[in-house]
Amino acid sequence: MDPMHAEPHPGALAHLQSLPSWLAGRVAARGRSLVAEAIAEHGLKLQHYAVLAAAVDEGPLAQADLVRRLAFDAKDVVLLVNHLEREGLVVREPDPRDRRKNAVTATPAGLRLQRTCARLADVANERLLAPLDPAERRTLLALLTRIVRD
Repeated sequence: MDPMHAEPHPGALAHLQSLPSWLAGRVAARGRSLVAEAIAEHGLKLQHYAVLAAAVDEGPLAQADLVRRLAFDAKDVVLLVNHLEREGLVVREPDPRDRRKNAVTATPAGLRLQRTCARLADVANERLLAPLDPAERRTLLALLTRIVRD
């Protein structure tokens, strides 16, 4: 029988939607959506928040290092840093390790906003995990961590 014209397998969609990869993707999409919604009131998208968080943790950080650290496209990082700089959340100055490069550092306002966004992300994740009791949350986090690290 020609596989292109075979009858569909009963429950094919249900099978797809029961795959761990499908379920993990749906959970991730819901979590990203909740966090994005929470920080949007502060004029940030998730990518802005990631750049700001990296600048807070590791600044001054060369833009090239931001690209590698976040696995974002270099052109996107430039646009994200431009936005954050216009908002007064980061500054771009010559890299102290290599004056030919620019390094990104969070400003005091950027640090305050990062802390606010971290709290908002925690609240959003509480909403995401609300159906689980504390023991189930710990188990889920432990299992997800094992899968990501493998």
